[in-house]
Parts: sequence; structure tokens; C-alpha cells
Amino acid sequence: MRQAVSMVARMGFRLQELPCVLGRQLSCAQDVLRRTPLYDFHLAHGGKMVEFAGWSLPVQYRDSHVDSHLHTRQHCSLFDVSHMLQTKILGSDRVKLMESIVVGDIAELKPNQGTLSLFTNEAGGILDDLIVTNTSEGYLYVVSNAGCCDKDLALMQNKVREFQNKGSDVGLEVVDNALLALQGPTAAQVLQAGVADDLRKLPFMTSAVMEVFGVSSCRVTRCGYTGEDGVEISVPAAGAVHLATALLENPEVKLAGLAARDSLRLEAGLCLYGKDIDERTTPVEGSLGWTLGTVTSGCPSPCLKRNVAMGYVPYEYSQPGTLLLVEVRRKQQMAVVSRMPFVPTNYYTLK
Repeated sequence: MRQAVSMVARMGFRLQELPCVLGRQLSCAQDVLRRTPLYDFHLAHGGKMVEFAGWSLPVQYRDSHVDSHLHTRQHCSLFDVSHMLQTKILGSDRVKLMESIVVGDIAELKPNQGTLSLFTNEAGGILDDLIVTNTSEGYLYVVSNAGCCDKDLALMQNKVREFQNKGSDVGLEVVDNALLALQGPTAAQVLQAGVADDLRKLPFMTSAVMEVFGVSSCRVTRCGYTGEDGVEISVPAAGAVHLATALLENPEVKLAGLAARDSLRLEAGLCLYGKDIDERTTPVEGSLGWTLGTVTSGCPSPCLKRNVAMGYVPYEYSQPGTLLLVEVRRKQQMAVVSRMPFVPTNYYTLK
């Protein structure tokens, strides 16, 4: 049995030792990638574009990655996550269908409540992680990873056809919206200025459709991938630039890219599919239900000013406080197993 662990380097080695490698810079020949509705907006604001999961996305802007990371922890940042796959599962048998392909009790979700879940294969390996929301509008709203888009969509479409062939009432619709993540301790304060709904009544992992800074039909979900309070806003593509521009008018808000998103999620102890979890990982091993000595993610922590990492070790070495030797670029470094998250999370819950 192997177990997911988190590690903190005890010895001070250079920040470059564990870089966040998220994509490659674009050349002219590579400029055939998919673009979000905010592509030109990113370029106009100094976005440094890279390839990620078949999309052209900003890895950072004019501010350094570390500055963007710390700004998110202290204020709030705006991330373009429109590359994520958004789908609706429709019909009176939608819950039964979803429960046949994910880990989790979807039937027990209250109206507009969501849950983190997993697609798994027949052997129990993780195909992808996703968020499923039971909307009050009569469908399940699903957000899953761009890197798994083809297999996720095929899995859902095949299951829909299977259920339909048995006479079940189910359907699937891909949502062609942009998706913006506003993350940080002042995110709710910033967003409240542009919505009529009282965001104090929208706790972590709940969702509501509302007008946001004049853009109608936006779905606002209190969630995110940074460990901070924040929201993800599914916005009609035609209104994405208007909404991003309106949010940036508040001096609390700065743009942030993939580099900051990766280091923020690692500090928060959140897995990245394809690195920390994959089809060879079961939910128990991944500490999500969570080879020998494998580091799956690592980077310098801007908040802790230490290198942090996730990985897998044999169960007997997984207890917090256990000393380990980690090989970094053919050099051994002392590390210690620690509890996750590395930095405390600040999700908003009703008191």
C-alpha cells in the first residue's frame, strides 16, 4: 500500500530547485491552439502565453509569479479558467446517471449545492476530478479538467446513450461559457459591488444564477483552486471581457496566471490531475476518499519560503514528522513529511 504525502524541505536550497513547469512558450508554428474569449484581453494586459492542455493561456502577466501568488493570498486575483469543460446533465434520471460514473452521493445534494467528485474506471483508478452541482434549474452542472476533456465527454456521452437505450430520461449539453475565477480574501467584497444577491448567503460549494456587473445569466459558485475564499463565474462568452474589465477596475483585483494557480493549489494541498492523481491512482491512495518514493508536484512556497511537494511513499513512511531523503536533480535533500494543507485554507462557510 502506498500513501500520498506532503513534504517540506528542511534545508534551504535555491528556489529554482523545484520549478512549476506548466507549459511551453508559444512559437508562431504553435499558434493553432484553442483560445478563450479573453485571449486578446490577456495580450493587451501583458499576458505571457503558453500551451496548456491544448489551449493558449497566460502563465503570468507583468507581475512576477511570486507577486501574483502573494497578492491572491492578501487581496484577490482574477484567473481565466475558461479551458475547463462545462456540461449540463439533463432529464429526470440525471442523478442516477451521474451516480453510475462518479464517486459520491449526488442524490443527497441540496438545491444549488455542489461536491468534489471523481470519475473512476472499472479498476477504481481516477479518470478525472470534477465538481458536480445540483442546480435548482433542473440539471446537474459539471466542471471537469481541460486535459481530460475528450475522455470525460466520451464517458458522459456513452453513458447517456446507454441510459437512453434503456428508456431513461437523460441528456447532455456542453456549456459554451467562459469561466472566470476570482480568488482571495477580498473576492466576495469585490464581487458584491456588482450583484444584487447577498453573497453572505452563498457559502462554500454552493451556486446561484445572477446578473454580475450587468452581465445576465452568470452562474456564480463559491469555490476555487487556491485554498482562499472566492468564486468561479460561468459567464456567457460575449460578456467575458466586459466582466473581466469591470472586476479589474477595483484596485483589489489583479490578473494572475497558471504559475500562481499551480503554487497556490499546492500550498492548499489540492491535487493536479495528471501529476498527483491519474488512472493508476485510487481515491484512497490519493487521499481523496487520498511508486515507491515518487514526487508528483513540487515548487517553492512563496508564503512559507520553503520548498514543498506532494508525492507517494510506502505506508510505513507516511506519518507526519518522518524524515525522508528527496533526490532533486541528482542531489539528495532532507525533507520531512507534513500534513496538508501547507497553508491553512480560508473557505467561506455559514457560521
